[in-house]
Amino acid sequence: MSDEEFLEKLPPQDLIFRLPPTFDNVEDERRHRKERLAAALRLFGKFGFEEGVAGHITARDPELTDHFWVNPFGMSFKHIKVSDLILVNHQGKVVEGRYPVNEAAFAIHSQVHQARPDVVAAAHSHSVYGRALSALGQKLEPITQDVCAFYQDHGLFDDYTGVVTDLEEGKRIAAALGGHKAVILRNHGLLTVGDSVDAAAWWFITMERSCQVQLLAKAAGQVVPIEHENAVLTHQQIGNDLVGWINYQPLYDQITREQPDLFD
Repeated sequence: MSDEEFLEKLPPQDLIFRLPPTFDNVEDERRHRKERLAAALRLFGKFGFEEGVAGHITARDPELTDHFWVNPFGMSFKHIKVSDLILVNHQGKVVEGRYPVNEAAFAIHSQVHQARPDVVAAAHSHSVYGRALSALGQKLEPITQDVCAFYQDHGLFDDYTGVVTDLEEGKRIAAALGGHKAVILRNHGLLTVGDSVDAAAWWFITMERSCQVQLLAKAAGQVVPIEHENAVLTHQQIGNDLVGWINYQPLYDQITREQPDLFD
């Protein structure tokens, strides 16, 4: 039997196609979010998104919705385990875990989570190409299929006043994000959000790569943009959080097979 004949006989319901899981209890959902958070941090470490102690990914707690889980201050992304994650309340106090919180992580992420109840996770790091594009004070342009996920769906925080430790600055960043999936922080880097850890992490990874492509393409010559109507259509096709979740699954599979110790 040929491959084509086999596929014709195989009922569609027997094909393996993963979708985001649902949960019967909050404990299982919390464990799931923490596992995805630890895996995302390992991936950020693998991709070189670290810059000293800068960078953080947060996941809203499914029960205590004004609390979030986050990586500890001063610990390498490459080493983080599920048991290392800390739970921070709306006042910035660590209520579960053994390590302190990054002050900038609380100042930024607390305000993003507060302003966007739909957001489960937020990711920010000082990645190389994100920082380079941010230094130009520019937004992403529709020059490739992949970047159209951000077409008319990312903001620019067009200001820089130093390390973000003030809640008011966090509120301004949240305002620049608005209802979008991402915001470029001028002279600083990228921040992405999603309705799952998977989506937020994927948007950051593909946004960083899109920054790299834009910088390379413009350095090489005159770019040919995608027309507005086609960019809008492509955003509709690839720009929602479910598509982000699906795109992230091969990376999650890769890192968890390579580094199973993250699940301690």
